[in-house]
Amino acid sequence: MPGLKPAELIRVAAGVLRDASGRILIAQRPAGRHAAGFWEFPGGKIQADESPLQALGRELAEELGIRVEAASPLLCYRYPYPERIVELHVYAVSRYTGVARGIEGQALRWVLPGELPSAGILEADRAIVELLMS
Repeated sequence: MPGLKPAELIRVAAGVLRDASGRILIAQRPAGRHAAGFWEFPGGKIQADESPLQALGRELAEELGIRVEAASPLLCYRYPYPERIVELHVYAVSRYTGVARGIEGQALRWVLPGELPSAGILEADRAIVELLMS
């Protein structure tokens, strides 16, 4: 239709981090951002000059204060919102150094996989939850 803009494509790298008990780290989206208050797997936008894995390392360092040492691709898909399409590159982070903390003031929670469906996860991240539950 005339006058309609195509939806913006946003490329994102996200990480699934587990602790020694098998719990998974989720972060709460801060106030003032799209979908504030929902929980998501940590990560962020991929810059034009980065690979998804490079972006994951940068984002987790900036957001959580950790250094990713090993991660493998888990899932890649697109999720359409009315105003944007999010392309998610999801990695299983198998080794990292440091202690994850909310450097940007975001709340963090370690949850068991069975708790994910009721944790208030962002719509775009629900495919990750489904994969982790299978």
